[in-house]
Amino acid sequence: MARELVLGVDAGHTVTKAVLFDAAGRPVAQGSGMLPLSTPRPYWVERDMDDVWRTAHQAIAACLAEAGPDAGRAVAAVGLAGHGDGLYAVDELGRPARSAIVAMDTRAEPVLEEWRGTPVWSRALELSGTVPFAGSPAALLAWLARHEPGVLQRARWLLSCKDWLRLRLTGVAATDPTDASASFTDMRRGGYSPELLDLYGLGALADMLPPVLACDALSGTVTRDAAALTGLTAGTPVVTGAHDVDAAALGVGGTEPGELCLIAGSFSINQVVGKHPVVDPRWQVRHFVRPGQWMTMSTSPASLANMEWFLRVTGAPADQRDGVHEVIGREVEAHLDGPSEVLFHPFVYGSPHPHPTSGTFLGLRGWHGRGHLLRALMEGVVLNHRWHVDALCSKLPISGSARLTGGAARSEVWSQMFADALRRPVEVTDVQESAARGAALLAATAVGLLDDVTDPRAGATVLRRHEPDPDRVAVLDEAYAVYQEALGALGPVWARLDAPERPGRVPDESAT
Repeated sequence: MARELVLGVDAGHTVTKAVLFDAAGRPVAQGSGMLPLSTPRPYWVERDMDDVWRTAHQAIAACLAEAGPDAGRAVAAVGLAGHGDGLYAVDELGRPARSAIVAMDTRAEPVLEEWRGTPVWSRALELSGTVPFAGSPAALLAWLARHEPGVLQRARWLLSCKDWLRLRLTGVAATDPTDASASFTDMRRGGYSPELLDLYGLGALADMLPPVLACDALSGTVTRDAAALTGLTAGTPVVTGAHDVDAAALGVGGTEPGELCLIAGSFSINQVVGKHPVVDPRWQVRHFVRPGQWMTMSTSPASLANMEWFLRVTGAPADQRDGVHEVIGREVEAHLDGPSEVLFHPFVYGSPHPHPTSGTFLGLRGWHGRGHLLRALMEGVVLNHRWHVDALCSKLPISGSARLTGGAARSEVWSQMFADALRRPVEVTDVQESAARGAALLAATAVGLLDDVTDPRAGATVLRRHEPDPDRVAVLDEAYAVYQEALGALGPVWARLDAPERPGRVPDESAT
């Protein structure tokens, strides 16, 4: 059987998807699995690493089963993408040193408070192109060094999500430039920076950082054990892969310098590729998949995850929990007339603003129903994206339209809100699983099925284009003004609610 297919695996915060593509990036089959997040203590957001691998190999097996008998023999290579930041620590035997910590975790906020306003903050920005946030490897490792030093004593490798999956597929520990630049690489020269590690007090951990390979490098082959679990053929090449943000940009064709790409998934991702690094504390500058280019992204854990939370706590039917189901779209569309009566700050899992903030509904009245709340939630998510985009536009040359991907892109109502709030056309492509497709394109390039990840044969087609509606632009402009004013006014209230000494606050027992 000819090996003319490529497999892209995308491990997000709650869903892992395995998609089989032909060399032109057209989907052939798909498998997926849900992996709920765990919050064992306030501010902690974790997941079981064995469950992460189990969900991944089951998704791959389901994908190949859908494709037909012996589909694994047709796979030329496997590409990987996964959520960035967080921490997946493994021991010498490749076993988890503790539960994985994901990027929505905020336990390390006290560490950041100590670093803010010190040379750590300014020098980190200058060297790495980013300041740490609570879910970044730098902050989490500093927290572990204080509260769980035994984890670091047991650990051999400090990995990201996709790198954990590669280790299980191939037995090889490695990473790529996009994930490596989360905390510890030199923004301009590349490679790990001893000065950065020392800046964070983590110099002793240098040998635990995995080797950095090119995104389209062949970093290992599928082992016999992994083949038995997945249906892949032992010896199938596995490509290093990329952070899902970069992979998604590849997947939808948003790779030209100056093109704005938005990912409305668990995180609010607002990104643009550039030929030169431009630093600002409001965003992160990381290495892109192509040498000599940088990905500038302004992000926060404040997008679709809010809808998933809302539908879970309000008891929505399981078939509506994606947050973009047609039923929800029709329900919101029925409540779009007139000004925004209810305001929502989408900070259930965190925000881009100085800690503390939290999710907040304002303006509720007795006549408001679920549709009003859903509209407010959707608008709040879009207005948070606007904050990020406005920041990027203040210093970077950005072209007129934006490409939208992620769960919200499946909703025409929500996609139109993006166009209205951002005052620019928003395009949605025919690509359903953008990060998995980007990972697959890297795999296809590595084995010679494509000339390059931007090979015209694998271009994405625009499915919908949403033009700003002048009336809705005015409504969302006013909503954004109120959103910003409330954001400033609520600071003291949020601080009181978050105060450690507040009665009922669960203490951090690990610090004792």
